[in-house]
Amino acid sequence: MKNNNGQALIEYLLIIAVISVVAIGIIKLLGGYLKDTMTRSSCELTGGTYVAGENPGDGTCEQ
Repeated sequence: MKNNNGQALIEYLLIIAVISVVAIGIIKLLGGYLKDTMTRSSCELTGGTYVAGENPGDGTCEQ
């Protein structure tokens, strides 16, 4: 009878690596939009005015 514990561990590590690469790619692709959303939300909470930038992620909050 063979011991396949090492093979299962490698398979799990490969699955985690693929999921990590996909997650990083999505965050890099949508990062600017996520940053603008967070800036807009925090600006509303502090009573400021959100000013959109030229590119995604360039928005600012003016008090």
